[in-house]
Amino acid sequence: MQPVKIGVLISGGGTNLQCIIDKVKNGYINGEISLVLSNKKDAYGLVRAKREGIDAIWMDRKKYSTEEEYNDAIIEEFKNRDIELVVLAGYLRVLSKKFVTEYKGRIINIHPSLIPSFCGSGYYGERVHREVLKYGVKFSGATVHFVDEGTDTGPIILQRIVQVKDDDTVESLKERVLKVEHEILPEAVKYFCDGKILLDGRKVIIMR
Repeated sequence: MQPVKIGVLISGGGTNLQCIIDKVKNGYINGEISLVLSNKKDAYGLVRAKREGIDAIWMDRKKYSTEEEYNDAIIEEFKNRDIELVVLAGYLRVLSKKFVTEYKGRIINIHPSLIPSFCGSGYYGERVHREVLKYGVKFSGATVHFVDEGTDTGPIILQRIVQVKDDDTVESLKERVLKVEHEILPEAVKYFCDGKILLDGRKVIIMR
């Protein structure tokens, strides 16, 4: 079975990217990261990728007159490399409708809460954990889901629970949730690359 060609979109440090890189290297994931692309010039994830010999580029949004044109340029970069799976690993821009249509059923995202709670427009990074603590819920966690035209509304692939402690801070909760992210994102990528994900409407069935 040929390795699946993966394109990863990032905006920051790239710890989730690093987990995928490591799992590809040790054979857990039957894939090949063909491109890492960032909308931020100083994203450390680009350094991580280049260190591993992976093609890594920064694309400046300011060079494009519209968001649509920017997304079209990203699509072109992906098509030039025959990307089969797109992974959003801390990518902080919304994909265009054309992008989502082009890679329908082949874009996955990691989100630091148990969707459909604490998700949607404006819910990213530390704000998610701050709102979790503010609301007083007893459990949070992380979700890997397919990307559709909404914001954090696509079919859920995997979720894992993290208990919220009485003395949690944004930083301590973020750290424990991130650990879970590092577990379930590579797992979801593995299932996709192995052809073990079946989508039935909104329901994702994993054929283990």
